[in-house]
Amino acid sequence: MSVQHNNFYLCGLHKNFFMKPFFLKYTAVLFLLFAVSCKENTATEAVSKSKAENAVRYAKGLEIYKYADFSIVKVSNPWPDAKKAFTYILHKKEVSVPDSLKNYTQIQVPIKSVVVTSTTHIPSLEMLGVENTLVGFPNTSYISSDKTRALIEAKKVKEVGINQNLNTEVLIDLQPEVVVGYSIDDNNKDYTNLQKSGLKVLYNGDWTEQSPLGKAEWIKFFGALYDLDDKANSEFDKVEKEYTNSLALVRTIKSFPTVFSGAIYQDQWYLPGGKSWGSLFLKDAGAKYLWEETPETGSLSLSFEAVLEKAENADFWIGPAQFTSLKEMSDANPNYKYFKAFRNKQVYSFSTKKGKTGGVLYYELAPNRPDLILKDLIKIMHPEALKDHELYFFERLK
Repeated sequence: MSVQHNNFYLCGLHKNFFMKPFFLKYTAVLFLLFAVSCKENTATEAVSKSKAENAVRYAKGLEIYKYADFSIVKVSNPWPDAKKAFTYILHKKEVSVPDSLKNYTQIQVPIKSVVVTSTTHIPSLEMLGVENTLVGFPNTSYISSDKTRALIEAKKVKEVGINQNLNTEVLIDLQPEVVVGYSIDDNNKDYTNLQKSGLKVLYNGDWTEQSPLGKAEWIKFFGALYDLDDKANSEFDKVEKEYTNSLALVRTIKSFPTVFSGAIYQDQWYLPGGKSWGSLFLKDAGAKYLWEETPETGSLSLSFEAVLEKAENADFWIGPAQFTSLKEMSDANPNYKYFKAFRNKQVYSFSTKKGKTGGVLYYELAPNRPDLILKDLIKIMHPEALKDHELYFFERLK
């Protein structure tokens, strides 16, 4: 019989047992033992049977359960096809969490200092008004936001490596309360070393989400870390409302322009799979993405000929990789002229909007603001539906 079953059995002993004469002299001792056993079991049941609901509605890899003095945060898809999940217990000062949760990583909130590792984390910090707690970032030149760039220029944000090649010595010296990491697989040597040194690493899987609102909802992850759940919910609710209102604008549209995406890179044309984040935006914007029936959630890799055969007469070319002008495109590959969208100058890119040091704004902010992406795409393909909207991320190439 397991310890859990033993505890349950003892807590449920029949009352006649306590009437046996031989038991009476041990009453005080046994009741003390039972009280401890029942208290531990009650603590476990209080969590497992609590009515706390998951505060996350769209994100598939994130769950947040909020209790009076602590929260349980579960990250179930930190990288594609992850075989393990991570649970974090976020608690307020001087709060003792239930014994059943003490094996998980515990973080006292609100945190006062953080290192994040993806530009997609920066907007959440700024939307919550806690960007001043950022003390380190790998390759700060990628950051586009003026607010955070000002902190970098003031030497308040330290360089801690490049991409996932983190400088563990610098991080250990910084001693941030939390390192918010991301990983493409379970080979995470840097993070393992940081944890062995005593730093607390939390995985963020925002980038694995496929739905537009699913990515944006990861602001709630940061809201929990800063004990700003209400603020995070409010910010997300605004984005959700704008997104759903924009969706309503295209419900009555009956003409769906054809669209393709991507460009040639090293003899292969990379474009979004039919179930990917980018593809879903095009669908929601009232477009016919020519590869929307494909099952991939990531990118497709095709030959130039395969794309030309299908997209030669497409109405729009959305997101032609890194290109920022039509001339730049034709210089790279003169065969782009065979696409009608290129000849008609219906090519729109997000690569033109950059920060001071060259970081592309879209890669940083777009996951948090799907409402702006959707409005841009509707404006491009159905301008009559959003007459007053100014393109935010995208720009028509000249």
